[in-house]
Amino acid sequence: MKKQTVNLLLAEMDEAYQTLRQRLEGLTDEEFFWEPVPGCWTVRLMEDGRWWVDYYDPAPQPPPFTTIGWRLVHIATCKVMYHEHAFGPGQLTWDNLDYPHTAASAIALLEEGQALLRADLEKLTDADLDKMRLTNWGEEWPAWRIFWAMISHDLHHGAEIGCLRDLYQDKVTVT
Repeated sequence: MKKQTVNLLLAEMDEAYQTLRQRLEGLTDEEFFWEPVPGCWTVRLMEDGRWWVDYYDPAPQPPPFTTIGWRLVHIATCKVMYHEHAFGPGQLTWDNLDYPHTAASAIALLEEGQALLRADLEKLTDADLDKMRLTNWGEEWPAWRIFWAMISHDLHHGAEIGCLRDLYQDKVTVT
């Protein structure tokens, strides 16, 4: 059972996740909801009492700036949804997802999603990486692309979160 490529993906997945996770240390709810510019997409309490993330399909052009909370919830829920549809029962939808609405609950969901995907990858062989898997929108991707997308998400959005946290700290220091 060859696992050289699986092990390489696991190492990169772990490294990207640890980089992201370190940038989240000490994240407060105030930072989570901070809107650096007016009109940000964020995590909101809806009239029906449910929490939701701002999102429109198709997104307006240019799309609105997003808060740390939006970006963190986006990463966490994407991990859960990719697992659900590529390796799980495929029943969960965006409409019945329980969206986190605090820094702590978003980080907890992020950790859950990471653990699920990591366990999925550990079960695979190198040959399994080319097998097609379903995405939550119905498109099929090779398994390796699922993990590649999540690694990219961690690095891309983690860097954005890091920059926003730096800006927030500068704002707090200056004020």
